[in-house]
This record gives sequence, C-alpha cells and structure tokens, in this order.
Amino acid sequence: MYAIIETGGKQYKVENGDVIYIEKLDVEADSEVKFDKVVAVSDDNGLKVGAPYVKGANVTAKAVKNGKSKKIVVFTYRPKKGSKRKMGHRQPYTKVEITAINA
Repeated sequence: MYAIIETGGKQYKVENGDVIYIEKLDVEADSEVKFDKVVAVSDDNGLKVGAPYVKGANVTAKAVKNGKSKKIVVFTYRPKKGSKRKMGHRQPYTKVEITAINA
C-alpha cells in the first residue's frame, strides 16, 4: 500500500516505514504529524485518485528531526563589469518517518 501526499509545494510517494526529507514544518522532534492532502491512495482494491484530494484519507508520520542540508554556493557575476557576489544557502528540512496510511 502506498500513498501520494502533498506538502511544502511538492508531492511524495510514501509507504509504511519510509523516511523522507520534506520542507521544514513547525513541529518538535518526536511529535506526530498528519498529512491531510492525499492526492492518491493505492491498496488491494486498486488506485483511488482524488479531485484534488482523496476524501477521508490521511497519512500519519513521526517527525524524527529538524535540520539544515549541506551548504550550496550561489555565485553571480556580470561579465566585463567587475561586479560579482558570492553567497551561501542551507535549506532547512524536517526528517519524517511514515507510520500509517489511512484510506
């Protein structure tokens, strides 16, 4: 059984026991998170696709930790103008473990 959920402007295909990194949520570590925006659910009976979401379906997960990803370097310049700028960015994330899919 798997589900496709929407969070942080992205869609993720999840199954029980999966560990995924999603956009930062305002939750503490070791707390429970429910995702109500379930786009599709697949089980023994087949695939249920919502319009836009499946009614009555949700996915329960446990927030493992909050953190920041590795730093990326953003370098912009204008050729022949002597103008350049170097910046760094670390994207915050929340690591969650899927515990249950309720269809």
